[in-house]
Amino acid sequence: MFVSQDHRFGTDAFLLAHYANIHRSDAVCDLCTGCGIIPLIFCKKDPPKAVYAVDIQDEAVELLQKSVAENALGEIIRPVLCDLKDIPNSVIPWETLDVVTANPPYMTGGSGYEKLSKAQAIARHELLCGIGDVCRAAFRLLKYGGRLVMCHRPERLADVLCAMRENRIEPKSVTFVYNLFSERPWLFLVSGKKGAAAGMNVEKPFVLQNEDRTYTREYSEIYE
Repeated sequence: MFVSQDHRFGTDAFLLAHYANIHRSDAVCDLCTGCGIIPLIFCKKDPPKAVYAVDIQDEAVELLQKSVAENALGEIIRPVLCDLKDIPNSVIPWETLDVVTANPPYMTGGSGYEKLSKAQAIARHELLCGIGDVCRAAFRLLKYGGRLVMCHRPERLADVLCAMRENRIEPKSVTFVYNLFSERPWLFLVSGKKGAAAGMNVEKPFVLQNEDRTYTREYSEIYE
């Protein structure tokens, strides 16, 4: 796949792709797709029937287009250069998707991004979109009963759950991710369902490393 200094990926993308549990019959959209690692992972074994990959940055979409061409995935992955706040119905039909995934900017739009490149600042800070924008876009795209699956930092948990519920996507499952179980979690994964009744399960923690710093079996299986 193609990446750049500004558009790369991390462990959170692998975890989100695994957590989304995509099926062959699903129509999917990945918001804030960046270089497109999540759609590419979806297509590694049993690809879904369609994956829209949305990003507002030209270079990110160009990188994904190269990866799609390199891997002959043009029939499945459809890169979309677009502001997620204004996705045209003609480009991605509204209320038709089974799953929307999102690895959005984690940081608020305040200070701290001045030393980053413009592209990095947009990817990491809520300069062009926030959690509410992601949830509104997901509600528009999902069919009734469709799922929104996101990852985010634990300090933003309340913001994410509130934004999902405000947009009629009921949080149904949350998993906290730890580097070591003896430490605090550094990430959470959440799944919500459009139009569902209230009730959320807190799942078993996902731990990346054993106390001896070797990878856990669960984490190793994701990369394998």
